Amino acid sequence: MKSKQKIQTPMRELDSKKRITHFEEVALGYSQDEAFQEANRCLQCKDAPCIGGCPVGIDIPGFIKALRENRMEEASLILKFSNSLPAICGRVCPQETQCEKACLLSKVRETESVAIGRLERFVSDWEALNPVTLPQIPLIGTGRVAVVGSGPAGLTCSSELSRMGYAVTILEALHTPGGVLVYGIPEFRLPKKIVEREVNTILELGVQLETNVIVGKTVLLEELIDQYDAVFLGIGTGTPKFMGIPGTNLNGVMSSSEFLTRINLMKAYRFPEYDTPISVHGHVIVVGGGNVALDCARSAIRSEADSVTIVYRRTRSELPARMEEIHHSMEEGVQFKWLSAPVAYLGEEGWVHRVQVQKMELGQKDESGRRRPIPIPGAIEELPIDLVIEAIGQSANRVLFDSGRELSVNQWGNIQTFGDDGITSLPGVYAGGDIVTGSATVIEAMGAGKAAARGIHEFISSRNRSIHK
Repeated sequence: MKSKQKIQTPMRELDSKKRITHFEEVALGYSQDEAFQEANRCLQCKDAPCIGGCPVGIDIPGFIKALRENRMEEASLILKFSNSLPAICGRVCPQETQCEKACLLSKVRETESVAIGRLERFVSDWEALNPVTLPQIPLIGTGRVAVVGSGPAGLTCSSELSRMGYAVTILEALHTPGGVLVYGIPEFRLPKKIVEREVNTILELGVQLETNVIVGKTVLLEELIDQYDAVFLGIGTGTPKFMGIPGTNLNGVMSSSEFLTRINLMKAYRFPEYDTPISVHGHVIVVGGGNVALDCARSAIRSEADSVTIVYRRTRSELPARMEEIHHSMEEGVQFKWLSAPVAYLGEEGWVHRVQVQKMELGQKDESGRRRPIPIPGAIEELPIDLVIEAIGQSANRVLFDSGRELSVNQWGNIQTFGDDGITSLPGVYAGGDIVTGSATVIEAMGAGKAAARGIHEFISSRNRSIHK
């Protein structure tokens, strides 16, 4: 059951010295020959554990088989049947901890899993040049649904419901659809033209989009409940968290949310062409160890910082970011300060200039399964800095919650749902994505949107059956 080729087919990338001078996409994707070579590593398992590792349930062996037999349209249709955003998932999904982790090849000693994400990207990029249309499915639903938020959860829910026959309207607070896909993920990992293309594909299904609509201000949640047959809340978590240490209010201390929104959505890296100035200079530190922290660090490198250092309270072994992100960051010159945590920012004339860092050691494992960082008494050092970006997570925006009928929330302030379909404490109101789980992956949010669409269909159908009895 062994494969002749033990390692994944490498994917070409821009040279690290060149790519840090601009924001163009780093990964270049497979050529046709490379894609065929990698697809031929697939064992075509009958039980296909990789499908179980995919939150949206893609028929992975099916699309790979079609690909390696050069039936590209079929491969694309298989992907699009289950995944509303394949070109995005092929770029930013953590496949190594999901479908690829379940791949049987990875269970064979010294053999890497099939590069499922890279193959998904190849097929979806082929489809961009050779558009295919999903065959019409029976229209099984009637009714109107409001989807609040156009991130991965909202887009997926909208796509699924529209294909069932529902009239769907997306209400987006920002001026551009895409949610975290446009404001949170840098251009060098996910070009905005890719997001625009995927969004347009969903709008072509008949989904309506209204931008600059803030639910809780422009329109109240209770008004949507009265006007629509069901509501889906995919609003993400847009309120930044701060450590709250002394000096947090100094100029030059900012959240990852503000930094990445300015860089990505507002294109600060193209100032003055875009009127969004941002000051990135001197010594920059980024606090945190997730993908968002590394996105900030790599963006700061490209914004001409003299040095960029990730300050993380554990070691590399516990770093939650993707291996690809860590590898690219190190190639690009990002430095890492392990077992360290800021305890105070010091400034002059209102601007941050130094940071006091507490050295840590690892103790017993905590609820996350990682060893808990413990301060080493008296082990504090001081570092010169010019900009701090705290990338330690986000919390729910309270605007929607203060707008009428009360939604149940959990201990972290996120919307509480009941069951697998995302039903909330309000009948006909469903939720999914980061607003329910806290910060998670794009594909997990999509899985939640897909499950909610099924729940919404059952809710409306049941109500319609009751009316017509």
